Amino acid sequence: MSTAVEQLLSILDLEPLEHDLYRGLSPQVGWQRVFGGQVIGQALVAAQRTVEGRAAHSLHAYFLCAGDPAVPIIYEVDRIRDGKSFSTRRVVAIQHGRAIFSMGASFHREEPGLSHQMTMPDVPQPDDVPSEAVLTETLIDRLPPQLKAYWQAERPIEMRPVDLSRYLSPKKREPSQMIWIRANGKLAGDQALHQCVLAYASDFTLLDTALVAHGRFVFDPTLMLASLDHALWFHQPFRADEWLLYVQDSPISGSARAFCRGTFFARDGRLVASTAQEGLVRERSDRI
Repeated sequence: MSTAVEQLLSILDLEPLEHDLYRGLSPQVGWQRVFGGQVIGQALVAAQRTVEGRAAHSLHAYFLCAGDPAVPIIYEVDRIRDGKSFSTRRVVAIQHGRAIFSMGASFHREEPGLSHQMTMPDVPQPDDVPSEAVLTETLIDRLPPQLKAYWQAERPIEMRPVDLSRYLSPKKREPSQMIWIRANGKLAGDQALHQCVLAYASDFTLLDTALVAHGRFVFDPTLMLASLDHALWFHQPFRADEWLLYVQDSPISGSARAFCRGTFFARDGRLVASTAQEGLVRERSDRI
């Protein structure tokens, strides 16, 4: 297991403080604010610890204000309901005495039902596309210092875009992209852990999809970007340490907001999870 994955797992291993109250830490990587995927993953861990015998099937979250990576995050779980088939939880993340994030999550006991799914896109396999090292080499000179340090260091999630062309020119394109992703090392644990790791990874690159239509990039200093809300649905069991194809598109943007959505396919073609997000995409008038 890589050091970066070990650090991710330690971040997801929340400290219990009191009944339904947990404390989470942030990695000290020089970010000015807490990464959204981290809070989603930690909040899901907190909710999972209050449910037995049922797996998460959906979560809906709102980012209320920027988190402070220098101080712990307190997660308070409210046990809304435990029914015969479903359990519902509400999680609030608190820093400096105020809520920075809220999430509702639903858990479902396994049961049979009608089954169908959309077909996985026909794309090159992970071994047939450029490695993350090639992507880093392509982007490194364009990145601001804090992002450059992040991309040069070992990371917990490995990403391999199916098509590198959008990174090579600012040409406006159809707002979609496909990226192979997986944890950068083998994971133990049950399905709950793999769900939390995927929740963490689902915030990577999603909002960036909207910028493809405008020939812009997430590290553009003239843009202010932030996740506003995030939804995630788990459809079938999967392993986050095996390659998943993250298919993303952005149907619309406007009024300084962009809507993006994604689907995760296992290599055997199974659709295992779906996600959607609205994010802030604001022009910085002071930088133009």
